[in-house]
Amino acid sequence: MILIVGATGVLGTEICRRLREAGRAVRGLYREGSDPAKVARLREMGVELARGDLKDRASLDRACQGVRVVIETASSTLSRQEGDSIASVDRDGSLALIAAAKAASVAQFVYVSFPEIADEFPLQDAKREVERALRASGLPFTILQPTYFMEIWLSPALGFDVEAAKARVYGAGDGPISWIALGDVAAAAIAAVDNPAALNRSFELGGPEALSHNQVIAIFEALTGRAFAVERVDEADLRARRAAARDPQRGVDPLAQSFDALMLHCVEGKVIDMRPTLAALPIELTPLRAYAARSLGQKGA
Repeated sequence: MILIVGATGVLGTEICRRLREAGRAVRGLYREGSDPAKVARLREMGVELARGDLKDRASLDRACQGVRVVIETASSTLSRQEGDSIASVDRDGSLALIAAAKAASVAQFVYVSFPEIADEFPLQDAKREVERALRASGLPFTILQPTYFMEIWLSPALGFDVEAAKARVYGAGDGPISWIALGDVAAAAIAAVDNPAALNRSFELGGPEALSHNQVIAIFEALTGRAFAVERVDEADLRARRAAARDPQRGVDPLAQSFDALMLHCVEGKVIDMRPTLAALPIELTPLRAYAARSLGQKGA
């Protein structure tokens, strides 16, 4: 049995789908208040459903019973309910899940994080604390650190609106980024399961090429035949926003701090050499052009 924590999220659902297609036994943790359509989709896949919450240790103990592998993809950053925060979910909830997994003698814990950034901000602080706890737990573990997801950072939610031919760019847009497709992260998580080469190791994950925001826009313009209107967010403005989000007199906003830090990191870029990772996790990586063509096809372009 493989337990997916974060099963109703986009990454968790994709991992569930692929595992079920491979005939694996899957248990998905869902919360009271989760989108009923997402829960129904898991049920239709044949996922065994377990109701629980990262903020409720007893529910985690129940969910881990009889489980061989735990894969955690949950985060408070995109889906939030009352009481959710980086501290209560991403930090304390993940630490509670590690403790529950250890109590249940789980054979492997796969944790989805992100690459280390040379800055301090609440989400990174939480992730690193969880990673340290996992390494010290005695549980066999695999830590996956994917860089910027194509489906999230190249989406209307963050100003990249293909249908409207608009794109938001942080800074000059020249920093190269190894954008990764969500499906490739799901494939890496599954490839880590019961894989001796993945045990007690951390892997940075990126796509097969490093492209700047400007190069990404050029790819979409070439595929759509449309010129994009580009909104450029000045690096100085990002730094001012970052400082304001950290100002106790204004009321510190951990989530705003974290997103501003990640946006600033976009300015610098993040290049990942996947060759060592692919030796241990042999997955096929999605080029950004292929992702763009697929997403445009889904929109009927």
